Amino acid sequence: MMTDSDIELILAAGGIVIKSQGENSEIQVLMIFRNGTWDLPKGKLEKGESIEMCAAREVAEEVGSGIPAIIKKIGTTYHEYPEKDKVMGKTTHWYSMVFTREEELVPQVEEGIEKIKWMGFSEAVEKAGFENLKEILKKFNP
Repeated sequence: MMTDSDIELILAAGGIVIKSQGENSEIQVLMIFRNGTWDLPKGKLEKGESIEMCAAREVAEEVGSGIPAIIKKIGTTYHEYPEKDKVMGKTTHWYSMVFTREEELVPQVEEGIEKIKWMGFSEAVEKAGFENLKEILKKFNP
């Protein structure tokens, strides 16, 4: 039987990167396609960095952009997954963000990211490949 001590805890952070298409249109959300699933850019906390720094760095790395500006914290998600002979328990801190200038985005292929796409908020909620992503997007709800 597994106990809590068998779970290796990980801290991560990511971004709900948004842009407006004009007053009457839906907010656009930046989604990445990795391992057959639409996801939000995120990644693990590195030694010596704050959770906010991690969120901005991971977004920039995964989509090939400059460092996005953080608007505010949205909340956290938690999920567990197997890795080798362990169970990883990942808490991800989510922030809403914007890019401060127009940029050409490039998927970080070495992280398995195949595509990057701006999609309307409702499409992003619908296509998000994990229930906790749908929940954090709904919590953000522009």
